[in-house]
Amino acid sequence: MPKEPIQMTAKGLEKIKEELRYLKEEKRQELADYMGAALADGDLRESAAYDEARLLQSANEARIADLEELVHRAVVVERDEEDAVAALGASLELEDDKGERQTFHIVGTHEADIFENRISDDSEFGQVLIGKRAGDAVKLNGGAVSYKVVSVSFE
Repeated sequence: MPKEPIQMTAKGLEKIKEELRYLKEEKRQELADYMGAALADGDLRESAAYDEARLLQSANEARIADLEELVHRAVVVERDEEDAVAALGASLELEDDKGERQTFHIVGTHEADIFENRISDDSEFGQVLIGKRAGDAVKLNGGAVSYKVVSVSFE
């Protein structure tokens, strides 16, 4: 049974491809060098460095496999700038009750990063934002937090 496609932004897919390239081309070589140095140290039965190198190599290969699966299943979602309804790939400028503005980006689950205001479309906040237009009100936590959508744009 084929697996479900994963919706992503073009920027998110590019970031994943860059990490995949790094892990394959650079990190693999670093780990091979580390393992070679551990092998050169001698007795492998008691070599903590060799065991660590093997674990790091295994973790790297697992991450590569995960990223390759993401790239294989990725479907880039593109939106028309004139379609000013918040959806995956949208950036929304929100204004709180105090007049302070913040920009949030709706992204796929694998791209989410709260420190960069990249909100997953599957999260509660993301679900509230989807479908909003400039001028709409956004309420969170049962209305305890509210914003006004100032603008919706697509990169």
